[in-house]
Amino acid sequence: QAHLVESGGGLVQAGGSLRLSCAGSGLTFSSLAMGWFRQAPGKERKFVASISYNSGRIYYADSVKGRFTISRDNARNTVYLQMNSLKPEDTAAYYCAAADMYGTPTSSYEYTSWGQGTQVTVSS
Repeated sequence: QAHLVESGGGLVQAGGSLRLSCAGSGLTFSSLAMGWFRQAPGKERKFVASISYNSGRIYYADSVKGRFTISRDNARNTVYLQMNSLKPEDTAAYYCAAADMYGTPTSSYEYTSWGQGTQVTVSS
């Protein structure tokens, strides 16, 4: 059974940085596209970033481009999200997800496995 576990969330001041990690088990991690999504209270879940199975393709939402970096280590079955220059509007629960497809999917409907989420709170 596929299992994804996020970690690294927390409280940070605006302008600060956080690094999220997502460890996978029970799935063929190295063959899957991986993505990060976020959901603020009362709002729909939104795409943040995705990375292809071999890191050859990466895609970001416009709202995080230039500030966030997605990467993966297939030897460790882990995907990362480095978040710099954080803003209060980045406050949300962050979820990692796996998609059994090539490329860099951006729709939540394309992802079949999800983590439980980790909270990121950015204070002004």
